[in-house]
Amino acid sequence: MDALALEATSTKKPANGVPAPAPAKRKPAKKTKKAVVFFEVEILDAKTKDKLCFLDKVEPNATIGEIKSMFHKSHPQWYPTRQSIRLDAKGKSLKDEDVLQQLPVGTTATFYFRDLGAQISWVTVFLTEYTGPLVLYLMFYFRVPFIYASKYDFSTSKHWVVHLACMCHSFHFLKRNLETLFVHRFSHGTMPLRNIFKNCTYYWGFAAWMAYYINHPLYTPPIYGEQQIRLALILFLFCQIGNFSIHIALRNLRPPGSKTRKIPYPTKNPFTWIFVLVSCPNYTYELGSWLGFTLMTQCLPVAFFTLVGFIQMTVWAKGKHRSYLKEFRDYPPLRSPILPFIL
Repeated sequence: MDALALEATSTKKPANGVPAPAPAKRKPAKKTKKAVVFFEVEILDAKTKDKLCFLDKVEPNATIGEIKSMFHKSHPQWYPTRQSIRLDAKGKSLKDEDVLQQLPVGTTATFYFRDLGAQISWVTVFLTEYTGPLVLYLMFYFRVPFIYASKYDFSTSKHWVVHLACMCHSFHFLKRNLETLFVHRFSHGTMPLRNIFKNCTYYWGFAAWMAYYINHPLYTPPIYGEQQIRLALILFLFCQIGNFSIHIALRNLRPPGSKTRKIPYPTKNPFTWIFVLVSCPNYTYELGSWLGFTLMTQCLPVAFFTLVGFIQMTVWAKGKHRSYLKEFRDYPPLRSPILPFIL
């Protein structure tokens, strides 16, 4: 009886016969979007402090490279690779991949611009630097007119070491050109145009100076003869292979189109094992190649070129070594910049 009454109560309809509406489902509350805080970017001339450009509503995740492109639209004469953007007028240039919101600036950011001058690609610079010595040396080797006395025009040397030196010199600079085209991956695409004149003066001038004396009709072979020449050739070839091996190892550290930097370590190639002791073994092998060429030719201008090159490569190696130590906390402490345990 009670069960029947309960069933009747549960199925009882309203007086008007219309069933009661089902309770309305609550719609989920919409998530409120976070407001994007845009930046205002002011770019001043690093020398005069004059305002050059004002960029409004710059997204916080914009990179310095993108800001350079925006600046280029208002100043077409300064293309991105020609621009140096800095936080301080006398500070260092910011990297293109630096993100705006990660820099120590407020929502109104002030940057300083410096014109780097006309730019030229590294590939063009290297090909120009290395093709000049290749051509100039061959001109002296074939003794084209107006270099030596007219009776020696297009004559050949009687010393086989002169021909060997020409092959080694040509091989070295041909290798450099091929590496520029097919091996090297540059972290910076361009360099100031004015530098090409300084670099070419250095490479072309020394090549002509060396070639003049090595291919001179009065040139005398090394004092210890064939034994000295063969030892020098072995040293030269060994270091050329080593230099190429290091360039390949460095290339494999950087994926195409990226600017990532990693610590170079020895690979299965024995020529790379020198990485255990040296940060820049490409310069170590380069020095060894020119020491071999100096020993082979026993020529004072070659020795001087080797000395100047060693000084310059030491400067570069020390700079790169410091950069490694600063960037990587776990950088191997045993390494020296260019010469193991010495320098």
